[in-house]
Amino acid sequence: MTIKDVAAELATSESQVRALIASGDLPAIQIGGRGQWRIERAKLEDYITDGYTRTSEAIQRGVQLTDTEAD
Repeated sequence: MTIKDVAAELATSESQVRALIASGDLPAIQIGGRGQWRIERAKLEDYITDGYTRTSEAIQRGVQLTDTEAD
């Protein structure tokens, strides 16, 4: 998947996806002479599953979750 594809799937920006790649949170590979990024669907699904796990664990610890998105 391209960065654009992943951004659409996660309903976030391409710059946020690039930040996830740069931090190592979302594994990706760079291909070709132009250095285009590709993310394997299985890696994206692992990232999403891990996010649900982290959220569940945070809730169990009593971490207060906030929604910073405008409704």
